[in-house]
Amino acid sequence: MTTPVCTSASDAATRSRPSATYPSFTSYVRARQPVLLRTARSLTANPSDAEDLLQTALTKTYVAWERIEDHRALDGYVRRALLNTRTSQWRKRKVDEFACDELPEPEPLPGHDDDPAEQQALHDAMWRAIMRLPARQRAMVVLRYYEDLSEVQTAEVLGVSVGTVKSAVSRALGKLREDPELGLVR
Repeated sequence: MTTPVCTSASDAATRSRPSATYPSFTSYVRARQPVLLRTARSLTANPSDAEDLLQTALTKTYVAWERIEDHRALDGYVRRALLNTRTSQWRKRKVDEFACDELPEPEPLPGHDDDPAEQQALHDAMWRAIMRLPARQRAMVVLRYYEDLSEVQTAEVLGVSVGTVKSAVSRALGKLREDPELGLVR
């Protein structure tokens, strides 16, 4: 007969939280997962690693859910967990890359024949064009398209009406379409 290695720890966990579930945690994850995944992707080079990193950070957040007093600061808590987890992974990593004489080039995907340098040039040109927008329009474009907020959420964050968000974003997109630097990159 085998005995579990960690009986005392598993028994203590069961006694302290008998099959505890947190509906607020579930709704938080559903609402904030895209934004947190973008943060995780900025910390790793591989999208699959980013998903694993986010899963680990959310597990740590779930375990500490009852101890977190201010649920308005959850994004900061999860981002700190992401960063700490990534730092720990980085410190523990083993080197499994080997030098070779010839660099392998990935096969281009169908319909994605873009040169990475051209993609970066477009990205840079887009940010320069966004930075030339008036501050209010720039804030609305960033909240709508980079932070992926709805028109209603953007209006609430900026303290304006939904109609103001719609018209300002429309004007901003028109300016971006007419931007001469973006026309050269297209």
